Order: sequence, then structure tokens, then C-alpha cells
Amino acid sequence: MDNKTYQPQQGKPAAVGKVKRSEHIYAVKVRTEGNGLGVIKTLFVVFLIALQAAIMVASYTLFIQFFKWYLILSIILTGITCIYVLASDIHGQAKATWIFFLIVCFSFSYVIYWLSDKHVLFVRAKKRYKQIADQNMHLQLKPDLKQLENKEVKSICDYLYKTGNFVTHFDSTTQYFSSGTQFYDDVLEQLKKAKEFIFIEFYIISNGVLLNRVLDILKEKAQNGVDVRIIYDDMGSHGTLKRRTKMQMLESGIKIKSYNRLLPIFNLALNLRDHRKIIIIDGKVSYTGGTNLADEYVNEKRMHGYWKDCGIKIEGRATDNLTIAFLSQWQYLHKQENIDYTQYLNKAEKQESSGVVVPFVSGPNKPFSIAQNMYSNQIANAKEKLYIMTPYFIPDETIKNQLLNKARSGVDVRIILPEVADKKIVYFVSRNNAEKLMKAGVKIYTMTSSFVHSKVMLSENSAIVGSINTDLRSFYQQFESAVFTNEEETLVQVEKDFINTINHCKEVTEQTKKRNKLYYRLLVGLLNLISPFM
Repeated sequence: MDNKTYQPQQGKPAAVGKVKRSEHIYAVKVRTEGNGLGVIKTLFVVFLIALQAAIMVASYTLFIQFFKWYLILSIILTGITCIYVLASDIHGQAKATWIFFLIVCFSFSYVIYWLSDKHVLFVRAKKRYKQIADQNMHLQLKPDLKQLENKEVKSICDYLYKTGNFVTHFDSTTQYFSSGTQFYDDVLEQLKKAKEFIFIEFYIISNGVLLNRVLDILKEKAQNGVDVRIIYDDMGSHGTLKRRTKMQMLESGIKIKSYNRLLPIFNLALNLRDHRKIIIIDGKVSYTGGTNLADEYVNEKRMHGYWKDCGIKIEGRATDNLTIAFLSQWQYLHKQENIDYTQYLNKAEKQESSGVVVPFVSGPNKPFSIAQNMYSNQIANAKEKLYIMTPYFIPDETIKNQLLNKARSGVDVRIILPEVADKKIVYFVSRNNAEKLMKAGVKIYTMTSSFVHSKVMLSENSAIVGSINTDLRSFYQQFESAVFTNEEETLVQVEKDFINTINHCKEVTEQTKKRNKLYYRLLVGLLNLISPFM
């Protein structure tokens, strides 16, 4: 090689990294990186990515294997649950809804069902209720129904005794109130006369003008030695009955108990509620009906237009039926407390009556629905007329078919519903169910600018007045109270209330049916899937 040094030409940069050859000159390549650290970093990153990918693939493979067996197990458990539902004693509509839900959401629906089945979660409670009922069987003697000439009335009285030990009384009277204001005017006067005990059981107790008037009397009575006890439903009174008010009750000597407390625990048994409305004074006078203990029931405040409600007063020995029901609920809530029922019974004097009076209660503690069966029996016995007033109309197929058959056979069947809804979804389903009956001749009315909360069923020979809505919740999921009677004056007053109410109603016609609108039918079709739980 020649020893000459390469000299680049002036004004021209040297090319880096290229070898420039000439006949006598050789160039040396210039290195720009001096080590292999970048290669190591790259290999390490590639290794980590590969490791993550391997973990993801392995996890996915394991998940697929696990999920496959989970799905197989879910299908098996769902099938077993479906068989259980089909073999259960729940009504057909609820069965259909549950089967649909179980099949569509098979991967988890069986868990929801078993967490909500009252036969599972309510089994201990039912045993406790049965134990209490068995202890009290001797308190009510079997009534002599031979003097009853009306076979339909006699059959219902016989049913009430055999299923719930509810005695038929010929020595008691009833008084019907066509509004919450009339009802509470009478209640307040009777509360002032209390000398021994006052028992109150309500779904809703709400702070307001009405409660203040009632509590003024109850506090004074409790401080004077009267035994005052109150049961309220914790869900119904949630957010309406203030804690401060409850503390004031306790401080004044009033005993209070909440039914099925709302707790921050996932438990669908919370759906079982105490919907009763009962007031008992000294075992001589008692009340039930549709009214709760809140201002809207006496129209002190307007929530949904005019509030149409009703109630009924019982005087005489028939009050014992409700006294036993209240004390049974109180004993259940106290768990281990033993109560001497006899000190609260047989307090009333005999009354001159023109018929029978049978106060009764219903609830999920029974193996069958007394409320639903009573409505079904009342419908079956109607020969001339059948009037129904209810805020919610979501009956089961048995009640629907009975109403259709009665209308087709010439019975005058009329149903009064609200025009103003308190729960839009429930109202849509209720209105739809009622309008379906029109094709058979059932007449449907809605009370103008009003919310109808009365729960009444009247035939030509008897009436049922109480807390029972014509819906699946009242039939199967709630504790309810009512009175069955054929007292002549009461039947006259109930019918008069129906006629007066109809005069303030609009009759639903083929032209004004909401079912005429396609979107409405589609909406209600979807809502019917959950109607058993409304």
C-alpha cells in the first residue's frame, strides 16, 4: 500500500460509512456505535412480550376449560331449577316468567331464583309462624253456621275458619267509610276513649299533620298506662317516618317494631312486606281498609290528584280476629317473647247485627293465598253483580278467567281504576289487563283527576273491604288484612260509594282504550314479563 494520506477535496464533505476506492487510496469505515447494549435491551423486551403472551394464552386456555365446565354445570342446575319451578305451587304467570328468565340467563339465573324463593329463605320464618299459630288454635272456637241460609256466604265463612281459624261472628257490626278523612275522623275519636290497649299495624307511617294528631293522643295514652304498640313496615315507611319521631315514641312509652328491616345485605326476601292496615282499641273496636297513616290518605297533601280511599270499622267480638293476628305478628317480631293473648280477648259486648262479620288476614306465612282465594270465591259466588275498586289490577289467570266468564254469563261486572297513576309502569300493566276484559262485557271506569286507592269487592250478597289489591303482590307476597261481611247496611253503603264514584269517572270505550296504540301494546308486552313482581 502506498503511504500517501487521503485528502478530501475542498468544498465537498466526506461520505461517512462508505468506502471510496481509487487506484492508489483505501478508506477506513467510520463506526458510529461502540457496544451491543441496544441488542440486549431489544432481546429483553422481546422476552417480556413473549412471556406475557404465553401467560395470556395459558390463562385463556384455562378460562375456556373452566368456563366450559361452568356452562355445563349452569345448564344442569338451570334444568333442575326449571323442574322445581314447574313442580312448585306458585301461580302460572310467575312460573312462566321464571322459566323464561332461567332459560335466557341460564349462566346465573338459577342463583337469583334460589336467593328469592320464599320456600328457601322464608322457611325458618314459616316454621316460627306455624308454631305461633298452633299455640293459639284454642283461642277461637268453631262457629255454628247452621243459622246461615245463604249457601254462598256460608261456604266462604267455612273456608275462612278451616284455612286460617278466622271465626264468623253474628254479634258484631261494621261501618263503612268512603274516604280517608271520614275514616280517620272516627279513628281519632275512638283513640281518645282507649283505656287498656291500642294496637296499630301499617305499611306506611309518615310524618305529617295526620301522624301528629294521632301521636298527640297515643303519647298521652301511653304516659297514662295504656299499652300502645305499633308495627310498621320498614320499606313502606323508609324515608317517611323520621328516626327522631321513632325515638320520641319510645321515650313516651310507645312500643314500636319494624317488619323486615332494610339492611345492606343482598337478600331478595326483602320483597315480602307487611301491607296490613289495622287499628285495634281495647279489643272492642277495630279498623282496616286501604288507608295508611300518612297525609295523602286524608288529602292533606295532593300527590296524585284527589286521593280516593276507604275503610271499615268493626265493633264487637269480631275484633278478636284482628287482635290475634296483630299479637301473632308482634310475637314473631319479638322472637322468644311469650304473650298471654287471653288478657286482650273477649273484651267487647255483643252487638245487634244483620249479618256476619269475619275479619281475616293473609300472608306468605301460609301454604296458600287466603287473599287470592277469597277474591276468587267472591267472584265465583256473584250471580247478579260484581263491583271492584282497586288501584292496581294485575290478577292471575284464575281471576281473569273468572271475571271473563262472569261477564259472559250476564253478571254486571264493573272495575274502577285510577285515572292518575302513582306508579307509571304498574298503571300501564293494570290498565292493559282491565281493557282486555272489555271484549267479554266488563265495564272499566277511571276516576277523573284522581288516584283510587280503595280495595273493595262487592257482590249482591257480600263484600270484602281491606288492604288487598287485585294484584299478584297482595295475593302472594304481602301480609294483608280485610273484612268479609254481608251486613245489609254496609252493603248498601258500599254500593252507594261505587255509584257515587262512577259518577265521577270516565268509562273506557273501544275508542278510548290505550290498547289501540301499537307502541303501548309493545311496551306492556315487555312489562308483562316482570308483572308477577310488581
